[in-house]
Amino acid sequence: MKELLIIGTGGFIGAICRYIINSIFLTKFGLPIGTFVVNLLGSFIVGFVMYSSVLINIPMEYRLLLITGFCGALTTFSTFSYESFLLVENGENFKFITNIIINVFGCLIMVFIGRYIALSIFK
Repeated sequence: MKELLIIGTGGFIGAICRYIINSIFLTKFGLPIGTFVVNLLGSFIVGFVMYSSVLINIPMEYRLLLITGFCGALTTFSTFSYESFLLVENGENFKFITNIIINVFGCLIMVFIGRYIALSIFK
């Protein structure tokens, strides 16, 4: 039960942050920038926390709060998929491909950057 409350607390905060970030970064250049920003931020946090926990003792409760709760609610694969589908549906194939590429590679790069910073700090 304790773990569920921890995850729920992180999820509550992550969902609110996602709403705020999406409100700030409205669609620009015909691309869903808010979703892109939250996915990049969440990917960085996951990379940083998970690689930090390999080198220093981060209690499971904190990982549940940050990774499962906060990042789980902050990031959004389903919205990314929906917004990408809308681009295809509207015949905006170039924007569709651009959205896929910048999200997938951007998030992978952010995990790498989080990993790099964590290893630099804690090694």
